[in-house]
Amino acid sequence: MESLSTWENLLLGALALLMIFWMKPGIKAAMEKSKTAKSDWPGLLIPLVLVVLFVVFLIAMVKS
Repeated sequence: MESLSTWENLLLGALALLMIFWMKPGIKAAMEKSKTAKSDWPGLLIPLVLVVLFVVFLIAMVKS
């Protein structure tokens, strides 16, 4: 595979910067909202534990 030419690299860099500046207000608002939000660890841990237990159950069923 050929490497990109100089003008293609410059175009990709300009597009990346444009996307960052375009999304900056939304990113800033999301960061502010996440600072004030209540953490929801049980909402993450309970499904994770259930998936791990289900995988252990499936492995146990295959081994016996």
